[in-house]
Amino acid sequence: MMKNFEIHRATKCRAKLRLGMSGPAGSGKTYSALLIAHGLGGRIGLIDTEHGSGDLYADLLPGGYYVLQLSPPFTPARYIEAIHTMEQAGIATIIVDSLSHAWSGEGGSLDRHGKIADRSGNSWQAWRQVTPEHNALVEALLQSPCHVIATMRAKTEYVQEKDERTGRQIVRKIGLAPVMRDGIEYEFTIFMELDSQHLAHVGKDRTQLFDGMIIKPDSETGRELLAWLDSGAQQPQRSDLPEAQKLALGESLEKAATVDELYSAFTAAYRAAHALQDTAALDEFTRLKDERKLALEVQYDTDTAHGVHA
Repeated sequence: MMKNFEIHRATKCRAKLRLGMSGPAGSGKTYSALLIAHGLGGRIGLIDTEHGSGDLYADLLPGGYYVLQLSPPFTPARYIEAIHTMEQAGIATIIVDSLSHAWSGEGGSLDRHGKIADRSGNSWQAWRQVTPEHNALVEALLQSPCHVIATMRAKTEYVQEKDERTGRQIVRKIGLAPVMRDGIEYEFTIFMELDSQHLAHVGKDRTQLFDGMIIKPDSETGRELLAWLDSGAQQPQRSDLPEAQKLALGESLEKAATVDELYSAFTAAYRAAHALQDTAALDEFTRLKDERKLALEVQYDTDTAHGVHA
């Protein structure tokens, strides 16, 4: 049976910010993200993977902010859990600082891929397992009811160039591609690349407010973005999640074999329930997730005690 497609007239609806920022060490990613979040208004929550550096700006931001310390392993599942924790705490803007650890950190996608490939001897098969976990994290970022700002480290190189004023050769540090899976820039509404002077080149901007510009991010940047985000029509209200879909999503939670698989299933369930504003279904999915997570942890402890993971 052929699927029926729905065509509708394009309408700009109100939206939440999805901002990506990359830059080398010292480029000001964290502080720039906090300033923009301050301009957006509401409670700010920072998921800190940088060994406590998220607290360093507490005295510099009016109104303060909240910090969730995320320690290794930096699996996509742990990031997803941190994001949902922030959402449930009533945070308006979530800053993920930094998203790079989910890719290249201990327990991140590259680390997990290498370990799986070493055990199986099949790199391609390993990506088949790791990629859905990475995609679940991206979906959690994109489908969050909060504004999301994600910082990423940039691969760094040093270039030698001629100083136009003195004529001497100088060495300058430059940031290149973000330390994250290729193509991550396309997932965001706006993507900024910061340099060592704390200036941001806006290479992608669906709002068209800063496209192609070089700016110094601040609270006013956040206020301008908020005005654009709130200028559309109200999102249409939906009905409850269909019972058959609710049962299928619940079953995927109950049958998850690993924690990463569990959070991949939970992200899909969370997205479906949130899209319809079905709070009852969301509460049920959260309960099933918590129960299955506890069961998996108990099973892991039991297997470890019997040497299964040795």
